[in-house]
Amino acid sequence: MKCKGLSTLHRSKYDLNRQITGVFSKGIQVGPSDRQLLQARKFRVIERTEQRAEGPVCQEIIVHPGAVAIIPIVDAERLCLIKNRRMAVGETLLELPAGTQEVGESPRVTATRELREETGFSAETMVPLGSCWMSPGILREKVSFFVARGLTGGTPALEKDEQIENYLLTLREAVEMIFNGQITDAKTIVGLLLFERLGMTR
Repeated sequence: MKCKGLSTLHRSKYDLNRQITGVFSKGIQVGPSDRQLLQARKFRVIERTEQRAEGPVCQEIIVHPGAVAIIPIVDAERLCLIKNRRMAVGETLLELPAGTQEVGESPRVTATRELREETGFSAETMVPLGSCWMSPGILREKVSFFVARGLTGGTPALEKDEQIENYLLTLREAVEMIFNGQITDAKTIVGLLLFERLGMTR
């Protein structure tokens, strides 16, 4: 069975006759029914077929290797968010420091690396806080959350396409910014509210 939602142009362009199995080159797990539509720098798009009682069902899925988001505790009162320019939405968003896992990299190692690269901070401890699927209707990306404590300042190592600036504030101020619409990034909302509920006791 072929997915009706995919155009002939897309099938020709991405050579959907080529069946792929096992593991993608970037360490992303796929199944025997998956067919590749697009390879991008940080993700792939596949067509997946699932056998159900009513018959085969097809869906296009964005497959991402996973990501982390960090709540950096600067001192007894303040934590560190970042102002991050996001081309996809044409806005500069207030976010938790975050980043994509590399092949074979544990979430904790990714969190340590991304915190240093985006904010300049190094952490003595990196405590897991939980995880969530970001948009499971179309996207296979799980974000793992960490609380970073015992910070030492340093110089960020930003990539050439990144426009990032540290922004210090209290947890109370951050939560107020969620509910008044100033913080709209999903992972940041989830991470901050998880921390408000659980973080202080961990």
